[in-house]
Amino acid sequence: MHAIPLPARHRGLTLIELLVAIGVLAFIAVLGWRGLDSIVRSRIALTGDLEQTRGMQLAFAQMQSDCAHLASASVLPERMPLLVEQGRFSLVRTVFSDNQPSRLQVVTYSVREGMLTRRESAVTRDLTELDAMWRAAANDIDVGQAVVLQSGVAALTVRLWINGGWRAGVGALPSTTPAGLSASLFVPSGLEVTSRLQEREGSLLKIFLLGAV
Repeated sequence: MHAIPLPARHRGLTLIELLVAIGVLAFIAVLGWRGLDSIVRSRIALTGDLEQTRGMQLAFAQMQSDCAHLASASVLPERMPLLVEQGRFSLVRTVFSDNQPSRLQVVTYSVREGMLTRRESAVTRDLTELDAMWRAAANDIDVGQAVVLQSGVAALTVRLWINGGWRAGVGALPSTTPAGLSASLFVPSGLEVTSRLQEREGSLLKIFLLGAV
């Protein structure tokens, strides 16, 4: 007679093996969580950068529209069409409306407390009223409602292209022109705006042609 083999005895996990397995799974879970957390943080940062860039692109588009309608020297005899200061600039633009004559308006861009804003005055055809609006904008006491274009702006640097070079300061048609020189040489033909965003390296730069092309 042949002996009947006994069934093999099933061997379970010991407590040490179970603890080791749990430890390995916990280590893998921690690594996976750190990787996922890093991906999420990178995505949030990238999304924030894209939103800031998109916001500045929209602000630049508005500046482009205003610069394209900058009032000409013939409309503003011996008056400033553009004023550039640290962190802000103002310009006089021509406003066109259906079935109405063209009118003038003062527009001011400025950075304050990290906010890039655009403020516009009422429209007028009276140069005396325009002068008052211009002084109010220059002295930062205009009462027009400011529209926030972009937050998180650390600085705004503006330069003008005048007579073949970039210059920082006030752009204006002088009340008196040096003998032998054309007054058109002193009218800015280009505007360079550089925006530096908070917590970001580098800057965003845009150059605009002034007046209708």
